[in-house]
Formats: sequence, structure tokens, C-alpha cells
Amino acid sequence: MFNGTEFDSTMLRIAAMNLQLHGIETPKLRGVDALSKSNGDVDEAYTLVLANPPFKGSLDYDDVESSLLKTTKTKKTELLFLSLILRIMRTGGRAAVIVPDGVLFGSSTAHKAIRKELVQNQRLQAVVSMPSGVFKPYAGVSTAILFFTKTNSGGTDHVWFYDMKADGYSLDDKRSPVTANDIPDILKRFHNRKGEAGRKRTEQSFLVPMDEIKANDWDLSINRYKKIVYEEVEYDAPEVILDRIKMLDEERRKMFSDLNSTLL
Repeated sequence: MFNGTEFDSTMLRIAAMNLQLHGIETPKLRGVDALSKSNGDVDEAYTLVLANPPFKGSLDYDDVESSLLKTTKTKKTELLFLSLILRIMRTGGRAAVIVPDGVLFGSSTAHKAIRKELVQNQRLQAVVSMPSGVFKPYAGVSTAILFFTKTNSGGTDHVWFYDMKADGYSLDDKRSPVTANDIPDILKRFHNRKGEAGRKRTEQSFLVPMDEIKANDWDLSINRYKKIVYEEVEYDAPEVILDRIKMLDEERRKMFSDLNSTLL
């Protein structure tokens, strides 16, 4: 039931130990580079994929399994892993993948191609935007979670966006427990996405139709669609501000005069 791929032998041992401590005594762990030609035989093997691919990695084209480049021709590992996940999942399989924010709005041809693939050819269900700091002290970049189902025939009608502001821990290097935690609300709303239809773009979560995403060059950044309400600030009239400055100036002069008299 549980399968994993990792080319670092130390990480493989840690993963095996962690799985066994959780009661999974015979996990299937493969010691290969997931993006290389040595992993090219894994095709439509899994029904569920959970992944946190490397951020901002880069490979030469010659080192990448050729089928991955057909979806998006790129050297960036965060994009290649999305292509890999689509290849290794069965039709109807589901995935939840953590990606750096750049994947959501990058303007390169490769960035747009993978987003188009997820939205137009697969079924992208949700984008949960996370604040920078959730992976500290290891990384401080802003990230998001993509939830999608492999269909190879489309199916995206609306994409649910959620702007997560807290995960139950402080966003500094200490990651101390705090009371603010959006995760219970995310779970509740994710399983009732139809009930989100009436939510306004000014709220923490809302739905965006596929046609609007297409019109925005397949941009999946929540900031592209979220509306910010600015509170109107009232200022005193200029003459009132000038009178206040004059009073402060007079007080300053009096204090200086008193201090000067004391010193003399």
C-alpha cells in the first residue's frame, strides 16, 4: 500500500525507520532518482500521491526521463515532479502536492504549460496558499498545496482557493505552538466546497471559475483573484494639523527655555 522513492540512502533509512515506528513494517522504498531514466518504468501505478518535492532544484535535460518533458519542457524540479506525479497516477487517482509559490504564477512557458495541464486536462480542485515560515527553520519561502485528480479529460469547473494565515505554530524559527490555526477550517470547508459558492472574494476562501483562470494565463496565485478592502482613513483638516504643530513648537521652546535657565 505504501510506496516511496528517494535517491539518498540516508533518507531512505530514516523513512524506513519512521514507517516501521508507525506500524508499517514492510514499506516499498525504491532507491532511485525519481526524475531520472531509471524510474521510467513506473507508469499509472498509484491511486494516491502525497508529495513535497524539492524547491528550486535544477537538472540537465539529458538527466530527465523523456516522458516528463512532454508535459512541460523544463529543468526545474518543482515542475518536473508535477509531470512525474501525473504519469505515475492511475486515471482517477488523487494528489496533494506542496509547491513553492512561483509555480502558481511563474511566467515562463514551462510554468504556464504545467498549470494549463492541471486545470484544462485534469481536475484541479483546490489551491491552499500557505504563509512563508511554515517550513522554518529549513525554508522560509511561501508555499501552496495543490489538490488535483488525474482524469486526462478535464473536469475542472471551479477551483477553490484558501488563504491560510496560521497552522497552529509561530512562523519564526522556533515554531512554537500558538492558538491561531486555520487547518480545522480548511478541512471543514474543503469537504463542503459547494457551500463556498456564495463566498465573496474578500473572504479567506472562495471559488474561481475555470474560464477566469484561463483568461488570466492559468495563474493560480490567490492574490490574482482575492479582493482587498481598504478602510477609509479620515485626517484632520490642514489648519488643525498646523495649529497642533504650532502648539508643539511652543511647548518645545518653553522646555528649552526652562532647561537653559536651570543650567545657568
